[in-house]
Amino acid sequence: MHYSSPHKFHIPVMGLAYTIDSPVKVARFGISSVISIVEDRLIEMMRKHYYPAINKEYYPISTHEEDYRAKRITDYLDLVNTIVQAQVEKLRNAAFEAGSEIVKYFEMLPDDSLLKQCYRKMVKMTSELEKKRIETYLRTQIIAGSIDVNIMTKIDRNNYNKTGELLENGSDAVAALRGYAKSTLENSSVVFSAGMNPRVYNYLENCREFDVNEDGKFTKKIIIKVSDYRSALIQGKYLAKKAIWVSEFRIESGLNCGGHAFATDGYLMGPLLEEFKSNRQELTDILFEIYNAALKRKNNTQLIYPPKIIFSVQGGIGTHEEDEFLHRHYQIESTGWGTPFLLVPEATTVDEATMKLLCAAKEKDMVLSHNSPLNVRFHYLKGTSAENEKLLRRRNGKPGSPCTEKHLGSNTEFTKEPICTASHQYQKLKIAQLRSLNLPEQEYNNQVNAVLDKECLCVGLSNAAAINYKQTFIKTLSAVTICPGPNIVNFSRVVSLQTMTDHIYGRTNIVTNSDRPHMFIAELHLYIDYLKEQLEADMLAGQFSKRKKYYISFYQNLRDGIRYYRPLPGIAATRRNQFVKALTNAGIELDFLNYQYGIDDK
Repeated sequence: MHYSSPHKFHIPVMGLAYTIDSPVKVARFGISSVISIVEDRLIEMMRKHYYPAINKEYYPISTHEEDYRAKRITDYLDLVNTIVQAQVEKLRNAAFEAGSEIVKYFEMLPDDSLLKQCYRKMVKMTSELEKKRIETYLRTQIIAGSIDVNIMTKIDRNNYNKTGELLENGSDAVAALRGYAKSTLENSSVVFSAGMNPRVYNYLENCREFDVNEDGKFTKKIIIKVSDYRSALIQGKYLAKKAIWVSEFRIESGLNCGGHAFATDGYLMGPLLEEFKSNRQELTDILFEIYNAALKRKNNTQLIYPPKIIFSVQGGIGTHEEDEFLHRHYQIESTGWGTPFLLVPEATTVDEATMKLLCAAKEKDMVLSHNSPLNVRFHYLKGTSAENEKLLRRRNGKPGSPCTEKHLGSNTEFTKEPICTASHQYQKLKIAQLRSLNLPEQEYNNQVNAVLDKECLCVGLSNAAAINYKQTFIKTLSAVTICPGPNIVNFSRVVSLQTMTDHIYGRTNIVTNSDRPHMFIAELHLYIDYLKEQLEADMLAGQFSKRKKYYISFYQNLRDGIRYYRPLPGIAATRRNQFVKALTNAGIELDFLNYQYGIDDK
């Protein structure tokens, strides 16, 4: 994130297509957003769409070219950067008149922004000369939101040359990182999510683009997405030893988020943020000592002061009150608003049919599914064209998808080359194996359903852009998968970018569910439901006693979370009674689970 970003929020990565061109839509207004760079075919399709849109010729980058994946990514990011720079220049020169983009830029800023106050003062001025002077100043203060990228470190398939030899530094995630590093983006960050990948982190050592500048700042920065403090410390230290500085820790709720959900052992968002708040100086000091020693070894230089570390948070935020509390109480610099932005066509890329499903989504339509081939839980909206297509294939006796992209191929049960568990090839082989085991009927059906749940995400999460921009992504495959967070049920109408920013900053309210629980309560219930589901499954499989230690810890962490929230000052100020009552009810539910299963039967 740009250190002097004029906004207090960012738009996190969503799916593959949903934020693929968000910077083109929002960066000129000072709003930062994150592009997924995992799917290079989608990126090539976007190059094909955007070059003609700016009256430039599109030259394909073929899969036969050496290092084509990195080249596609570099070129697309450069293209997005060129478009945004031109937009900002045009905006800077626009007239200060109703409806113009420069007016929109300043109107959308938070009310406590000094620039916004200066703009408001200018609007009321009667002296034309004074007005012009302030207008000129305001134009110089306009900056673009940062164009950031996301690399999900788990998606790191090996790639081979024509003769079958492993390509050195050619794996999916490493090539994506190289593509980003070589781009012309400045004041930009790469967001690493889904845990530590030593191969990717080791490759960072070769990328001088992440080195500290003479002014102690960075042209390209590292953001690490984490869901606990320990992970931040481990990954930060690992990189600091390589003279790589982490400029931001992006804390995300383990379960109250969109897409893949990496559940913690019952550590709730509030206590987690408290831990980061208490330890932020210690974390900076520890990392700086290691980083400075590595700098001395690497190029015999040292810094006097540690570079800045930003702490941001995302996952389930839905109201201005929640957003403001996170900034004020936990000293958070930026909040991530993801899911609600799926209903803002000016910010994200969602096809019309899927948009209608999102607007109509109720709790029963949202599932923490087992649909991801990565074997990580996955928030999922039911009723999409991808789900319908999957069910139709099952009914026709041809389960699974044609695997055209192979980014998620990781299973070698039946093949030498890793294949995707959502593929037709894998599901056919796995079901044949299950059939041969003569399992009891119930167990057989459960295992078959677990196989059939898996869904192609590479294509499903990309197709919205293909549909919206009338491009061909993959011939004959047009189904859409979407993975909003549970928070989507609280928003049910399409709104403008200005309306959404007004909502975030408390100038309007677009939450349509009047019974919406506080984000901390919603997360607590997600964790209790998750615990319940795990307990039921382990009891059935006779695994409970083996995992009892895990369950005691999970239960205690949730109990500690409830205790932490009760006296917290300033939280849910307008609905305090409702908040405390919800905590009491959650505690009763937890106690009943403890009684029912004997989790902590001291």
